[in-house]
Amino acid sequence: MKQFKFNKYTTILEVQKEQLEELIRFSKNDPWKPIFHIHPECGLLNDPNGLSYFNKEYHVFYQWFPFGSIHGIKHWAHVKSKDLVHWERMPVAIIPTEEYEVHGAYSGSAIVKNDELLLFYTGNIKYSEETRTANQCLAIMNKKYKISKSLVNPVITGIPEGYTGHVRDPKVWEDSGKYYMMLGAQRKNLTGTLIIYESNNAIDWNFKGELKTSLVNFGYMWECPDFFKLQGKDILVFSPQGMEKNGHDYQNLDNVIYAVGTLDINELTFDIEYTSELDKGFDFYVPQTFQDALGRRIMFGWAGMPEIQYPSDINQWAHCLTVPRELILEDNVLKQKPVRELETLRNDHKNIQGMLDDNLVEMENDSNSYELDLEFTAIQSSEIQLTLFKSEGEAFIICFDLKKNVVSIDRQNFVNSVGKEYGYVRTGELKIGEKITARIFVDKSIVEIFLNNGDLVFTSRIFPKETITRIEISATGTLTYHVDKYNLTRGI
Repeated sequence: MKQFKFNKYTTILEVQKEQLEELIRFSKNDPWKPIFHIHPECGLLNDPNGLSYFNKEYHVFYQWFPFGSIHGIKHWAHVKSKDLVHWERMPVAIIPTEEYEVHGAYSGSAIVKNDELLLFYTGNIKYSEETRTANQCLAIMNKKYKISKSLVNPVITGIPEGYTGHVRDPKVWEDSGKYYMMLGAQRKNLTGTLIIYESNNAIDWNFKGELKTSLVNFGYMWECPDFFKLQGKDILVFSPQGMEKNGHDYQNLDNVIYAVGTLDINELTFDIEYTSELDKGFDFYVPQTFQDALGRRIMFGWAGMPEIQYPSDINQWAHCLTVPRELILEDNVLKQKPVRELETLRNDHKNIQGMLDDNLVEMENDSNSYELDLEFTAIQSSEIQLTLFKSEGEAFIICFDLKKNVVSIDRQNFVNSVGKEYGYVRTGELKIGEKITARIFVDKSIVEIFLNNGDLVFTSRIFPKETITRIEISATGTLTYHVDKYNLTRGI
């Protein structure tokens, strides 16, 4: 294996262009690299940042360490698109060169103001592994994509009294002429919460206070908060660390929660009507949303998980983002649906249908970048299994237990395994009636599963042998099946 050695606090300005190009060449032909998911050319990607629709284009920024698959000093990388599926790589947006961000330009959000895109982010400062502080910072992008850091940076210096140095990930929005900034935070007693600042101009900020909710002792840190309105309700999304497993819930090392209710910004209260996890898969964290020109609320998530090593690490790159998902609120349930623009990637359509009666059917398949649209009806069965990447030695199993109304995914049967120490199975409840629908996206090393129009979603990284493409459906009992399969073309 080729060795690349860089200090974890090396910025992209401190290496020769040829060194970066060598890394890109080394990572380029990895068979696990997706073809239509946003991913890094080399290095490590994590949180989606600054999601926005600006200048008639979609903009996605993401956390990026260019020089290997470690969590080194974070830059903001940038891609843009006119259609949400074909992405153009842009120059690096934010490079941490200033004293107020000396150990990384951490996550944040974006708003459009006066024909400019304001990018808010956290400047990370670590005095030691145990001691740190944080500044909230601003960069500005004009319509020619020129990005400059604000001359008044940091717009918020340090942290308010009562909190540790873990205060980060600004979510900024405007309401009735005022601007609000929500930050993930950790109290001095090592519990997670959210704090809010306010401003009249999005430059000068005053600490407003801590948001009061009914979520008590809910993890030791809340990361990457998001706030938006949908179908007349207020919605919080955040990623708590340190949750204990509870049945089908909180099965990952870190998890993502949404809360539906009512925000009173003056009283700093959020009255919760309903909470749930956003995704039940192995690899989904710190998502972010934005509203586009059509009024849709669109979300990307990081298809990865902190503290876990992935097989692609050896090839000097790590992680990708999910496909863009439209969010729809129905009866307080936040449903996720792949944006319709993804249909433009389809080609080579195959359709199969028939009946199973205690047997199995194998689908013809020669690709590991495809979409499946499945429908099971006339179900007189106790269990249905859909198996991807099927061979004598490998299999990714999606199991529908119709007696318990539980869906499970299992990724233990792979030579290139992931996250053994955190378990190989994830489960979720699904009300299974007369029909089951599934829409599944497979892209080399990522599988995204949307069940019953987004009622239940699983996002998972899978690292199969390159030649394993077989698909099987089996059932205990009888059912009819209808499957549309599409190979998908390159988007990035």
